[in-house]
Amino acid sequence: MITEGKIIKIAGPVIIADGMRGTQMYEMVKVGNDKLIGEIIELEGDTATIQVYEETAGMQPGEVVESTGGPLSVELGPGIIGSIFDGIQRPLVNIKMLSGDYLERGVDVPSLSKDKKWKFTPVAQAGQKVQGGDILGEVQETSSVVQKIMVPPTIAGTLKTIVPAGEYTVVEDIAEVETDSGVEKVQMMQKWPVRKGRPYKSKLDPDIPLVTGQRAQDTFFPVAKGGSAAIPGPFGSGKTVTQQQLAKWADADIIVYVGCGERGNEMTEVLKEFPELEDPKTGKPLMDRTVLIANTSNMPVAAREACVYTGITIAEYFRDQGYDVALMADSTSRWAEAMREISGRLEEMPGEEGYPAYLASRLAQFYERAGRVTTVGTEDKVASVSVVGAVSPPGGDLSEPVTQNTLRICKVFWALDASLADKRHFPSIDWLQSYSLYVDSVQGWWAGSVGDEWRATRDEAMVLLQKESELQEIVQLVGPDALPDRERITLETTRMIREDFLQQNAYHEVDTYCPPAKQFEMLKTIVMYQHQATAALERGAPSADIINLQVKEEIGRMKYIPEDEFATKVKEIQDEIVKQCAEV
Repeated sequence: MITEGKIIKIAGPVIIADGMRGTQMYEMVKVGNDKLIGEIIELEGDTATIQVYEETAGMQPGEVVESTGGPLSVELGPGIIGSIFDGIQRPLVNIKMLSGDYLERGVDVPSLSKDKKWKFTPVAQAGQKVQGGDILGEVQETSSVVQKIMVPPTIAGTLKTIVPAGEYTVVEDIAEVETDSGVEKVQMMQKWPVRKGRPYKSKLDPDIPLVTGQRAQDTFFPVAKGGSAAIPGPFGSGKTVTQQQLAKWADADIIVYVGCGERGNEMTEVLKEFPELEDPKTGKPLMDRTVLIANTSNMPVAAREACVYTGITIAEYFRDQGYDVALMADSTSRWAEAMREISGRLEEMPGEEGYPAYLASRLAQFYERAGRVTTVGTEDKVASVSVVGAVSPPGGDLSEPVTQNTLRICKVFWALDASLADKRHFPSIDWLQSYSLYVDSVQGWWAGSVGDEWRATRDEAMVLLQKESELQEIVQLVGPDALPDRERITLETTRMIREDFLQQNAYHEVDTYCPPAKQFEMLKTIVMYQHQATAALERGAPSADIINLQVKEEIGRMKYIPEDEFATKVKEIQDEIVKQCAEV
């Protein structure tokens, strides 16, 4: 039954309507003469407080509010990959064709085309037992992604009929399932409420790293598949660039990129670049495995609050198909600011710095939907959703509430430093502030896939960098020449770790992506220099000669050696280190 109420008060993106008895929390409604999309966020008697996802200027008390009978949901099916949506899953390209360059209020465009036919190939057979998550057939959605058409999670029974291979729209019936309560018809498209996580059988330990090809992240501060990471940093420190680099190179099958409240020019850059970028895995356009959700700072504030839920729900849908998904949220600070504005309009008691008291729980609800899981269905599929959220603390102040609450939830903290960015040191990850709590979990994978000495080498390099920061205070007071010879060698080693290992050139065809095996050998070579140089010093060799070894030039060029030549060249460099240290 449709409930119709009347607007009695308007406060920016929040309106209050009377006569809404019978509606439910988080139910989607259509507001006013333009039928703007809104969501009920508070109910008291027959009075509802509604968060409107479009501009409410010009709306008047007395206009009708109409219930839809269901929660804010997304449409899931063929047509998602390669699309650009706004925060409530309206396709921006289709809206532009309908209304031009400027979004009109109340424009109603379906998220997925109901007319386009997709080539469906069945893989299930009539008569077999099926349950939610079982795959009925496949659609080659793009050159890179085969979308698996699944039984909706709420249905289980016997597959009564299934259509033969052919072309169908997303709303045509492709199967019938005989359930205990009757026959359920199944289409290629599913609907799912954005605030409710999709089900799974079990959550698995995060013991496989999400390989990104970025040395600072993979070797020093790894994130696991199904893990969550935060990238806090001030303006201009490289948050967006880091996320774009991860989107291109991360070991994930599907990328969901949520531009949450970022400036329009940054999102425009993503929208222009991604369709032109070549996917390094397939050689096809990167957009063929990417979903973009654009909700920039000049778009309605309330929709910003919904866009991260839209993104994570799409990510979970592809996870259920057996894909590893990486979600980039840029940035959760703008999302929190949207919550702060809505909370202020509701006249709620503010928490720290004006943010709502429930900020921590909302952040937790979002990040806890990440995970590596065994999916629902007859056949066990292991898949993951990894979440990387950028945080934009005002003035780079990491003590502000959004950063601190995110730190309590995320297990990886990639702190960006503006001073490193100013020195053109990218990625500008501060190795002294950053950390990863997945190091112990992924250690077994590195030992089995790359080398037994990975953990010891990494830890030694971290200790050397910590030692360097202590020595820098002395150097600033008395100069490097006053240091003991052993410490001068340590400073030279850490300079190589910083400049030759941690610094990475995203525009260089070889250095933009560094495989795990190459990362390990590079770091092992630099640490070997430290050992051999210290041994030579103990034998009485002059420190000046050790610091000026010619092999250091070869160490500096290691990052630019192509992968197919690297194993041979790095062995030569290692032999040369031993030889030159023995000769000084």
